[in-house]
Amino acid sequence: MGDLKIFAGNSNPEFAQKVAKHGGFELGKCDISRFADGEIQVEIHESVRGSDCFIIQSTCPPVNQNYMELFILIDSLLRASANEITAVMPYYGYARQDRKVAPRAPISAKTVAKLLSTAGADRLLSVDLHSSQIQGFFDGPVDHIYAIPTLARAWKERYGEGEEFVAVSPDAGGVERVRAFAKRIKCSMAIIDKRRTGPNEAKALNLIGDVKGKTAVIIDDMIDTAGTLTQAVDSILNNGAKRVIAVATHPVLSGPAIQRLVESPIEKVLVTDTIPLSGPAQECGKIEVISVAPVVAEVIKRINRYDSVSALFD
Repeated sequence: MGDLKIFAGNSNPEFAQKVAKHGGFELGKCDISRFADGEIQVEIHESVRGSDCFIIQSTCPPVNQNYMELFILIDSLLRASANEITAVMPYYGYARQDRKVAPRAPISAKTVAKLLSTAGADRLLSVDLHSSQIQGFFDGPVDHIYAIPTLARAWKERYGEGEEFVAVSPDAGGVERVRAFAKRIKCSMAIIDKRRTGPNEAKALNLIGDVKGKTAVIIDDMIDTAGTLTQAVDSILNNGAKRVIAVATHPVLSGPAIQRLVESPIEKVLVTDTIPLSGPAQECGKIEVISVAPVVAEVIKRINRYDSVSALFD
């Protein structure tokens, strides 16, 4: 491998530590502090000249603060003569704003990609982007890695596989993700017809597929307010499912999410550690965290060695 250095922002330090442990790396020495007025100050305390640098920073809430931290970290390494800078963003904030949904609406996912390039990022590494097209917004290589293999493996260890299960997509856009999960646990699929009425508002309408007498597994890329998820649970149970469990990559869990999960008849929610759980989410007995840090660590090593990343998911 070439000279590789890993740095971490403040958004998800535990995840960065796990990546370093699984990859056999040491986290780079840097301090991120605040001036009295709240401005971010970054100090790198080791040479990065000619090094391939990876910055691990999940742009979860507080989204704007974490993005600004990332931009300044990138600029610090760029000005210190790093050879290549990779922004490792387990969760890509603003990813849902990936197209114009109304006249005069922004495409914020594209704006963020431009800001990353302008700050000096050469490459982007992210887990389960809200839509694959976001890769085209960034003017450089993008390594889009998937949590489904890790989540499916964890599912089989806990629950097994076979036709007693049915993988359910909460909307038409998630069908490809659900198909990948269903293939791995050897079960059938179903789709919920969902229509969005506004930001963070959705109404589940019709269920396409057979869930009667089965354990339904709802697969999604994120859980934000849990409105979509809990409505999907009600729809599935009303159609005769025996029980419902959810599997999602990014536990955003904002607003009333935890209360909705606690009050919902959903049995369990498996999520990854791309976003750290905080407050009530840590105490919610229905949530179980599956780490994708080993996968991210392996991808970082493969990028550094110029090995194939896609082979990891074949």
